[in-house]
Parts: sequence; C-alpha cells; structure tokens
Amino acid sequence: MINNPTPPVPHPSVVAEPTQPPTKALVLGGGSLKGAFQAGATLALLESGFVPDRIYGISVGSLNATFLANEAARQYAESGQVDWVRAGKYLIEFWIRNITRPQDVAVIRSRFRMGYNTLMSRFDGFLDNSPIKTLIRNHVDLETLKNGPVVLKVGAVDIVEGDMVYAEASDPNFLDYLYASSALPFLMPAVQIGGDHRRAFLDGGLREVAPLRVAIEDGATELVCVACHARKIYNEKFNYRNLLNLADRIKDITVNQLVNNDIAWAERFAEREQLHGRPMHLTVVRPHEPLYLNLMKFTSDDIGRVIVAGYQAATDELKRKGAESMAIS
Repeated sequence: MINNPTPPVPHPSVVAEPTQPPTKALVLGGGSLKGAFQAGATLALLESGFVPDRIYGISVGSLNATFLANEAARQYAESGQVDWVRAGKYLIEFWIRNITRPQDVAVIRSRFRMGYNTLMSRFDGFLDNSPIKTLIRNHVDLETLKNGPVVLKVGAVDIVEGDMVYAEASDPNFLDYLYASSALPFLMPAVQIGGDHRRAFLDGGLREVAPLRVAIEDGATELVCVACHARKIYNEKFNYRNLLNLADRIKDITVNQLVNNDIAWAERFAEREQLHGRPMHLTVVRPHEPLYLNLMKFTSDDIGRVIVAGYQAATDELKRKGAESMAIS
C-alpha cells in the first residue's frame, strides 16, 4: 500500500488572502430640486454597467435612493432579477411626470396661520410638504422595498440631540425618516419619528450632504457619489429681500461647503487606502457649473434641463476616468 504524503503546509506569510469582490455603493447627496441632476447622472452610471450593492441618500438624495431601490425591489419581486438601466429610466420618468411645478413639492402656508402658529410656539415651517409626502406614499411599497436586492440607507438629523441617524428600509419607521431627510430646515416642518414628539428630525444635510462616510464605514470599496452642487457657489442675481429666496440661498451656501468637505475627506481616505495596498475607488459626479432652480418658480422644462445636465456630467466623468485608466496602464 502506498501512503500519500501529507502536502506541505505553506508558511503563513505566503498564504493567499481570499479576494473579496468590491462592495459597490451609490451615494446620492442633498440638493433640493437639483436632485433632478442625480436622476440623469444615475442613468448614465447604470448604462455604463455600474450595479450598486448599497444605495445611500440624504435630503433629495434620500428620495432618489428610495425610488430607485423601490423600482429595483419591484422588478426583483416579479422576476428575481433587476434591469438597472430600466430602473434608472424609471427614476427620470418619475421626475418628469411628478415634479413639474412648485405645488408638486410643497405649498406656501397662509401668512395668518403661519404668524398665529409662530406666536403660539407652534411654528411648522413656511411650506406645507404634504404633496411630497403623498408622492412618497403613492410610489413606495415598504414591504417590497424591505425584500429588495440592495441595502438602502437614508440620513436625517435628530434636532433634539443633534445626532446624525441613518435608517434602513427594514426600520418600521423608515418612511418617517425619509420624510425627515427631505424636510428643509425652517422651510418645512420637523418630522416626529413614530409619532414621538421627543424624536424630531430634519434634513440630514444639516450635518452631512454626501453620505460617503457611512458608506465607507459599511465597507464599500467602490463608491460613486453624485453631488448636486458644483465646487463653487453660483453668483447670479437673486432677490435677497424675499424671505424664502434668502433662506434657500443661505442653505445652498452652507450645503455647498459641507458637500465639498464630505468629498474632500473621502478622497483623502481613498488615497490613504490605496497607499496601504487596500483598493478603494471613488468616482464623484457633480455639475461643471452651478445649477439654478427656484423652489418657488420652476417648470417641467427646468427639470428636464437639469436631468440632461446630470446625464452629460456623468458621461464626461466616466470618459475622463476611462482615459485616465488607459494612460496609467
């Protein structure tokens, strides 16, 4: 009888590490109506073959993330697979069909009621955001979303304790967090989570605009971030004596700096990971020039223009990345 020799055990230093496939994250930042830019950019990314394992959103990004994940979940429930390009087209169609005028998003409250509520310490925002809540309820199936093929997280800020909170679709109060994530401070009312007045939340853009940090903490190694703001704030004329216009401009200035900080931190982190031999790839799509949409006065043509700008910006960035990779190789 011939005994088979025991194979030699390799030294630990030469044992090959099992290679893990990259975790792909689509990160959608805040930007109010500029979220139409994300719809166009997202379609271009999905057409390029990018398929996310996780989707993160803040503010309008939380709405886009949820509508996209919901469509993916709906397809998955029907056929066991997802046509991501079709899902991207659905997101664009949603904007074109449903966000065509200011009243589709929010309605200005009466001056009398707003003044009375303010005096009685019951201030509830300058705008009634019931229309966007209705859109969410009509287009999001929470049970289907829970069983979808991607992880979904949306960020909102606890205005009582000041903490940033990210909620997953499995959270029983997910829709409340989604309402809160898209509730613009001062303009829209704070949202009570689960009806608990001790848990009031607003737009996550108060703390983070591009949720790259949480995506990295969750282990994402290939990230694509779509930001709605150019690097520099715009300089067109606007009526700064109009209260709503002024509030929107102040928000944009603050958000612009926050998103620049979020992206700069993630870029530095990715560079350090690469230097230490840990692959991490970050692609950022953002407008070449500042976008302008008036929350109180816009049309479907304005929305279409911003969607096209998003598609073009993503296409340009993908071409630039491709040319850069060819030059390195």
